[in-house]
Amino acid sequence: MTHATAFTPAEIGGLARRIDRPVVLVGLMGVGKSTVGRRLAALLDTDFIDVDEEIERAADRSVSEIFEAHGELYFRAGERRVIARLVEEGHGVIATGGGAFVDPETRALILDRAIAVWLDCDIDTLVERTARRDSRPLLRKGDPRAILTQLKDQRGDAYAEAQVHVVTDDAPHTETALSVLSAIDAWL
Repeated sequence: MTHATAFTPAEIGGLARRIDRPVVLVGLMGVGKSTVGRRLAALLDTDFIDVDEEIERAADRSVSEIFEAHGELYFRAGERRVIARLVEEGHGVIATGGGAFVDPETRALILDRAIAVWLDCDIDTLVERTARRDSRPLLRKGDPRAILTQLKDQRGDAYAEAQVHVVTDDAPHTETALSVLSAIDAWL
């Protein structure tokens, strides 16, 4: 299994059986954690959970509303509890919010009990993707390009602790999901 697109269904099934813990996707907003995560889960024939969606469902409020009402520290504490529960429940693929893995406690939990996959891409792609939705609280405070560049610089060292690193750039989501499988296969 050397090339990402060369997986047969039997090879994917064999890899899925070797993955003994949740695959947790980390990285900046806009890298494709949710979209790639859904495709990855389908390939592995497992479930997919988006942490932000889970938080919104539990709180009956949007992430933006939680940020505005209580601030980032409050949000990160709740996010950590949700991630811990999802990992404990053994979900197959979990997509985190962009800042989750930066929190030292959350990062330690994920590294200890899951396979962290850092999805990474260039700033131009991030700017283009994040401009599609106005639901990103951290981008409302100024120039999105400058904010994303600063976040990438600030968070890069934390993301680099992930066991697996996949550059997504502008590849189709299914191709990225196959690249994730290939990278996990090489790591295992």
